[in-house]
Amino acid sequence: MRYLIKHFLFLFLTGSILAQVQEEVNPPENIKTIIFKGPTEDQFPVVQLGESMTLEFDDLTAKEQDYYYKIIHCDYDWTPSQLLKSQYLSGADNQRIIDYENSYTTLQPYSNYRLTIPNENVRLKVSGNYVLEIYNSYGELQFSRRFVVYRDAVTVGGLVKRSRDFNYLNEKQVVQFSINTSGFPVINPKKEVKVTILQNYHWPTALYNIKPQFTIGTELVYKYDKETSFFGGNEFLNFDTKDLRSPTFAISRIEMGQVYNHYLFTNEYRFDKPYTYFPDINGDFVVRTLQGEDVSREAEYSKVHFSLPYSNLIGLDNVYVTGKFNNYALSEENKMTFNQENGKFELSLMMKQGFYNYKYVVERSDGTIEPNYVSGNFHFTENTYLILVYYRDFGDMYDSIIGIGSANSRTISN
Repeated sequence: MRYLIKHFLFLFLTGSILAQVQEEVNPPENIKTIIFKGPTEDQFPVVQLGESMTLEFDDLTAKEQDYYYKIIHCDYDWTPSQLLKSQYLSGADNQRIIDYENSYTTLQPYSNYRLTIPNENVRLKVSGNYVLEIYNSYGELQFSRRFVVYRDAVTVGGLVKRSRDFNYLNEKQVVQFSINTSGFPVINPKKEVKVTILQNYHWPTALYNIKPQFTIGTELVYKYDKETSFFGGNEFLNFDTKDLRSPTFAISRIEMGQVYNHYLFTNEYRFDKPYTYFPDINGDFVVRTLQGEDVSREAEYSKVHFSLPYSNLIGLDNVYVTGKFNNYALSEENKMTFNQENGKFELSLMMKQGFYNYKYVVERSDGTIEPNYVSGNFHFTENTYLILVYYRDFGDMYDSIIGIGSANSRTISN
């Protein structure tokens, strides 16, 4: 009896561990510039089954360490699916990344690693949510990133409208869309179909469990207002260090030390200012350099200095500099410190040469995150929305993705 109880507890605990949501894990400070993309330039792989995706990252220790990768298939809610690895992978993962080179003539040495999936060792067999995990030679998880694989079985059309909620007329955007299931059998759409909407490929603000509002023949219609609304935010701030020695509109001065130091102009609070459009890449970044041809291993690392005036509205709360370059992490490495001498929040980060989008995020003392407190929310802001359509028939063991759609607020309407 005691053995049966222990066995049951073991299975229960094991099941609980396996059922944990697979959040993205951010890397230690020696790993920088994680680039993960599919056929498009957007750094979140949304690939059709069989298409290729590439992961690239740098290790600033430059010791040519061994790194290994694992692939986990997940259900709609990002818990590991019931599938065995042999059911979603052809071949085997847990392989060493063998494509790497050291940097060339850079002040900051680093090793650049590259992984392409599918490769000669592994291919993906089914659609759905996936997590790619990177481990060191000691079996310690270094970081992980999500990606999605879809089948093009249904058609998704979407558009962005201004909120009809009087309280958020000037702050929110609403995504309305429809799914045409012609040619794909859907018997009970409210149970079989699930939808997720992402703003600028950012998972923490994603909307889940959106049911069709009504159906017209083979078309599922989603014309909600509050249920599919997002705060508009503001255009991201940006800077460009492709030319190490030349200041740009965002860089006030450049100093030389062990590495180059790029001091950005002090930014302003924009929440109480009129909206001003200027192009951004929705939080993303692009590595580029004028000092070499091989961007992956000739681009230099420099220390970029950020600053923001102190405000009593922030007080003792935490302020972070975030963007796709650090996966929007609210970590000690990205937290600003208050400089009493000049009355500013300041932060310096080692960043590879290139064009970067970034923003300031406030974390209140009670743990509340205010991503747009410094920049403000405007319904005019240009944002990209990704619509993911999941399907699970009765008896299926996993959630597949049967279609994707996109919408942009550039053409927002009332």
